[in-house]
Amino acid sequence: MALRWTFLLLLTPLLAAQGQENPDPNISGEPQETGRCEVPSDWDPRLQFTPEQSSYALNDSVQLSCAGEYVPSVPHIRCVSRGMQTLWNGTATCKEVFQVVPGTLEISSTSIKLNWTCRLPDTCQHMRATCRLAGPSSPPCEAEEVEGEEMLHGQEGTFICPPLQPFTDYSVTISLPPSTILFEWLVRTEETVPDKPEKLWLDPNTGSLRWKALPPCKGEIIGYQLNITARSTRDGGLLQMERLRLSRSVTEHPLPGHGLGHSYTATVQGVTAVGAGAASLWEFQPDGLGTPHPAGISCRSVRDVSPSQGTAVLPLQPIARPPAEVREHQLIVAATHNGTLVEGACSGEPQPLNASRQPDTYVAAVLNLTAPTDFVLGAGTHGQGYRNAALRPGWDYTALLRLIQRSQEAEKFTCICYSFSLGK
Repeated sequence: MALRWTFLLLLTPLLAAQGQENPDPNISGEPQETGRCEVPSDWDPRLQFTPEQSSYALNDSVQLSCAGEYVPSVPHIRCVSRGMQTLWNGTATCKEVFQVVPGTLEISSTSIKLNWTCRLPDTCQHMRATCRLAGPSSPPCEAEEVEGEEMLHGQEGTFICPPLQPFTDYSVTISLPPSTILFEWLVRTEETVPDKPEKLWLDPNTGSLRWKALPPCKGEIIGYQLNITARSTRDGGLLQMERLRLSRSVTEHPLPGHGLGHSYTATVQGVTAVGAGAASLWEFQPDGLGTPHPAGISCRSVRDVSPSQGTAVLPLQPIARPPAEVREHQLIVAATHNGTLVEGACSGEPQPLNASRQPDTYVAAVLNLTAPTDFVLGAGTHGQGYRNAALRPGWDYTALLRLIQRSQEAEKFTCICYSFSLGK
């Protein structure tokens, strides 16, 4: 947000409406013995004398004005005599007429609000507040002009600009007719989340997912959030999900296992300082570029299920082959066969399992797999952060063997799913 304050006030001719304030003859500037009144050096430096002179003769009347957004406390002073001395018939200072109340300026992505006060209500009776675009807009971030105009009355009030566009420069002006500007403020509305990228496609030459860069219309684009889900067409139980945080200069990313019999679902979102915007979605299969595929997961079967004991034997194989850096596998249990929920379980954070309530998705085991093994799900074992609770007869289950790889820019979840039903 860029703020620029400009205060301009030329109100001397308007003070007649406030009335002529008579200076107190008992309060004067420094007495002069020269027969002339000089401009006092210890008065408010913002005071301006008209006509402008270094000294004034006896009975000269001087019109006062102030620089900037101020007005004089009295419109005129006169050079008078007191005995053998000449002096001004009063003192003067500059004071603000219009003021925006400190701490009340509120800026959002769609509005500007301020509270104001006026010290000379008669002078401020015809104030007009306006909101306008600070300058012409240009493609691709074209902004429509706003019809923000309001007459202000009284000693205080609130002015709110009408609905505005995010991350756009506006000029807020408060003025008196015909052309006296009391307050002028150049302000940029706050950022918001960006629109979704217009285009998302697969480049058949490179095997990379590409998208059109977003313009900074609703905020500075600081990066992109790219989510890729890959399913093996040969092994329906294998699921790979990547969540990548890419810099704003990146507009393409290679697909994992491209051309090796995988189908994909991908989403990309622009990100500003406020957060990620709406996602652009594309579903495709590399063997038939651009051809959407039906969503769904075909999990591996389980051969040994015991409803009476509440167990099932899973033939597990390590996802990462030694000597992979990451060998710790999680075994996640979800009480569902719903493919969408299974995907969520693969990349989500399961709830901890407690004795009072069994959640729909939980961690049943943490395994350091280095070789194939048969695992008894529901055996009742438990440890730190997991519990292999007994399965419930009559329920449908999906078990996910999950491996997580994390870096500063990405998270990769690889899951193998097993589905079964525990008959009564």
